[in-house]
Amino acid sequence: MRDFSQLLDALVYTRSRNAKLKLIGDYLKRTPDPDRGIALAALTGALDIPAVKSAVIRGLAEERVDPLLLRMSHNYVGDLAETVSLLWPVPEGEPPEVDDGTIGIAEAVARLRSASRSDAPAVLAGMLDHLDASGRFALLKLATGELRVGVSARLAKQAFADAFGVDVEAVEEVWHGLAPPYIPLFDWGEGRAGQPTARDVPVFRPFMLAHPLENGAVELSDYAAEWKWDGIRVQLVRAGGETRLYSRTGDDITRSFPEIAAAFASAGVLDGELLVRGAGQGADEHGGAAASFNALQQRLGRKVVSARHQEQYPAFVRLYDMLFEGDEDLRERPWTERRARLEAFVPTLDSSRFDLSQLIEADSFEQLEEIRAGARDASIEGMMLKRRDSSYVAGRRVGHWYKWKRDPLIADCVVMYAQRGSGKRSSFYSDYTFGCWADDGELLPVGKAYMGFTDEELRWLDRWVRNNTVQRFGPVREVEKSLVFEVAFDSIHLSKRHRSGLAMRFPRISRIRRDKPAHEADRVETLQSMVT
Repeated sequence: MRDFSQLLDALVYTRSRNAKLKLIGDYLKRTPDPDRGIALAALTGALDIPAVKSAVIRGLAEERVDPLLLRMSHNYVGDLAETVSLLWPVPEGEPPEVDDGTIGIAEAVARLRSASRSDAPAVLAGMLDHLDASGRFALLKLATGELRVGVSARLAKQAFADAFGVDVEAVEEVWHGLAPPYIPLFDWGEGRAGQPTARDVPVFRPFMLAHPLENGAVELSDYAAEWKWDGIRVQLVRAGGETRLYSRTGDDITRSFPEIAAAFASAGVLDGELLVRGAGQGADEHGGAAASFNALQQRLGRKVVSARHQEQYPAFVRLYDMLFEGDEDLRERPWTERRARLEAFVPTLDSSRFDLSQLIEADSFEQLEEIRAGARDASIEGMMLKRRDSSYVAGRRVGHWYKWKRDPLIADCVVMYAQRGSGKRSSFYSDYTFGCWADDGELLPVGKAYMGFTDEELRWLDRWVRNNTVQRFGPVREVEKSLVFEVAFDSIHLSKRHRSGLAMRFPRISRIRRDKPAHEADRVETLQSMVT
C-alpha cells in the first residue's frame, strides 16, 4: 500500500503531463502483478467496490471522531478521504503512523470485494487501523474509486503504452475486453505474449473526435456538413452474438437502453447519437423527431429501466458512421465510402430505433452560417464538418473533423449560493447557484456553474462570498442578493425538479456584471421564452 500511496501523493503535487506519465509508467514497471493491475484499474476508473461508498466511510469516521470536528474538517479540507485519513485515531497497542507495506492493494481490494455489505465497514476499519495516514488515504481512494489526482483514463493508458513501448490505440482497442488486474495486458507489454485479441467480443473502440472550428479556416468543398445533435454519443457493437452499447467514455450503458441493444442484431460497429423521441413529433426539416436533452436525462443512469419509462421516453440512435460491417474493418476507408456503406445499411434496421443523421447542403460558408443560425431545434447543438477523405481515427486529428456549435444563449442572473470546490479549489468558494426574478419578486434558482472565470476572478469571487455571507449550511453559504453574473448556456428546458421549473444545459459564467444592479437581472419569464 505504501508504494501506491506515494504514487498518489506524487501525482497530486505534479502538474506536468510528462512527469505524471513517467510516475505512472515507473510504478507499473516496478510493481508486481496483481497490484499494478489493480492500480491501473483505479487510475482509469475501472475499479468498483459496491459495498463501500462515501456514506459508509463517513459513518465509520463518526463512530471514532467527534462528528462536529469531522464536518468542520471536511468543510475545510474539501475531500472526505483525506479528512478521514488524517483524523482516524490509531487504536491502543497499534504502532502509530506506520505502514509496513504488508497490505498490498490487490489484497485490500479482494478483502473488500469478498465482504458482504454488512461486513464491509468492519473489514475496512480493520485495515485502516493498521495503516499510516498516507496508507489510509490510498485505501479510501481505492475503496471509493474517487482518486482525483489529475489523471484521466486516457493518460493512464498512455502511461502504460509509453512504459512498455506499445501503441496506445492498440491498448484502447482491447481495453474493454479485459478485466482487472489485466494480466494479459502486462504479459503483452513485457513480451511474454502477443497482443490480446478482441475477436468475438463486443469491445469498445475509441471515438473519433472533432476540433472546434475557428474562423471558417477550411475549404468547404473538401468537407461534408452534418447536424450536431444534442444527445450522448454512443457506439453500438455486435460481436459473438452479443450487443453492447457504449458511451463516449467507454462505459457500458446497455442495461439502461435494452431496447436499443435488442434492436441491433447485425454484426458490426456503428457510431451515433443517442436521443429520445419527442412525443407526437414527426421528422422535421432537420430530420428531427428528437426531444431535448432534458428528456434523455430521464433515462440516463438507470440500471433497471421499466417498461413505463421506455414507453414514456422512447430512445433511438441517429447514426453518424460505420466502423465495422460484419468482420470488415472500415476505419481506414475514407468518410465518403463509410457514409455510402452506412446509407445502404440503415434501411435494414428497425426505423423506430435507428435513423440516419442528415447532411446539410450549402454552397458557401455564408450560406452554411445562415442555416446554422436559424437552427434552434431543441435537439440541435450545432454542425459538424467532416473531411470527405478522412479515415476514422481515434481522438482529435487536426484537419479531419470540426465542430461548429451554435451561439450560446445569454441571461443575467443573481448569485444566491456559493459552495467550496474540490481538489485544488477546495479552499475556494467556486461553485455558484444563481437565479432570476419571478413575478412575485422572489428570486428562483435557475442554474449552477463552476467555470468561465479566471483564477484572478476566482480569488475576487471567493473574497466577495466571504464578505457577503448571510447564512451558512455546512460547505454552502447563502450570500446577499447583489451580484450579477452574465451566464451563457446552450439551451434551457422545462424541469419539474427545480423550483423555477427550468433547467439550463451547460451553463457557464461569461462575465461578472459588477456594473449591473441585481434588480435589473432577467426574469424567469424571459428564460421561459427561450425554452426549446
